[in-house]
Amino acid sequence: MSDTAEHTATIPDLKEKIVQAIKTVYDPEIPVDVYELGLIYEINVYPINNVYIMMTLTSPSCPSAETIPGEVEQKVKGIPGINDVKVEITFDPPYSQDMMSEAAKLELGFL
Repeated sequence: MSDTAEHTATIPDLKEKIVQAIKTVYDPEIPVDVYELGLIYEINVYPINNVYIMMTLTSPSCPSAETIPGEVEQKVKGIPGINDVKVEITFDPPYSQDMMSEAAKLELGFL
């Protein structure tokens, strides 16, 4: 078995690992991870395990705008078998609290 084949996971398995890695990234001002906050709009895995993530921030003036996307990128790059990661920030559609998961809303006292 080639070295590449050993480290190639199926896309659903890899997506689950990516989600789990993203769930370790928190907005420093909110005690909920960025995935549960609804900041991740899209996760795509392309051939040779290249990953594209489209995400947003709670606001364009978010003080963590410089650090959160970089942290997401580093956590995903840390997954064995990942080749490259690109994180793109968008504000379309704008973030709203409706994008939060039920768990995030419960944690923050919105339910």
